[in-house]
Amino acid sequence: MSVPALIEAQNLIQLGDIAGAEHALANLAETEGDQALVAALDEFPAKDLLAIIREYDASKESLVNLLVTPEQFAQAVVLEKRYADLTHEQLRGMINSVIFRDGADAAEFLYEIAEVEGGYDALADYLQDRTQMVEHFYRYATFDLYEYGDESKTQAIDDDLLSLTRDTETRASAVDRASVEDHDWMEVTYLLRYELPEIFREVLMKLRARYQVYLRNLQNDEFAESPVAEESDDEEVDAPKKNNDDGDDDDEESAL
Repeated sequence: MSVPALIEAQNLIQLGDIAGAEHALANLAETEGDQALVAALDEFPAKDLLAIIREYDASKESLVNLLVTPEQFAQAVVLEKRYADLTHEQLRGMINSVIFRDGADAAEFLYEIAEVEGGYDALADYLQDRTQMVEHFYRYATFDLYEYGDESKTQAIDDDLLSLTRDTETRASAVDRASVEDHDWMEVTYLLRYELPEIFREVLMKLRARYQVYLRNLQNDEFAESPVAEESDDEEVDAPKKNNDDGDDDDEESAL
């Protein structure tokens, strides 16, 4: 890296001063212009870019989050799994703050994320807590689990998912986008479902696979805690032991 601001920012990140690193990059934009920062970020390591953007969300704006390009953001966001945040709260926060910023094309950001290795997993992580509602939306074009719409028009079957493409998708008008513009998971699901159906297909398949693993683990936990399992353990503990003294009596009699 030849830009002093990038070197300073990277050093500050290594020291744990994320706010200072963001300030150093913001100063570059203020002194040389926004495009200078955008160009400089191409040289900035994705892991360091992630360290900055994951600390900001819609309630705490960052100039970096406002200027990062879809390609730069995608390279960084797929590294979020390194932080092992099982809640994925910061993943959702930073994705929302970047892709729904003023003037941004959210679908373009989602497309670029999917294009990077690990991108489908990142999108699945983003939606994982909403798996059932995402599935319901796919089948019935509504997020309300108690509504099923007009099944003749909206219900989808499993086989449809495998062939879901932009060419085969014809139900884009089933939902008014304005009703799901939450700048959060519902709008992301809508964009994937109707504007990026091939990506939606892959993400939903991952969500289904994860949900099946979750159900199996839940069943195993319930069985381990069930009275039947406890009784089985008790029976093994209380089972009579084989009397090994018989042989001793025989030996004594033969000795006589």
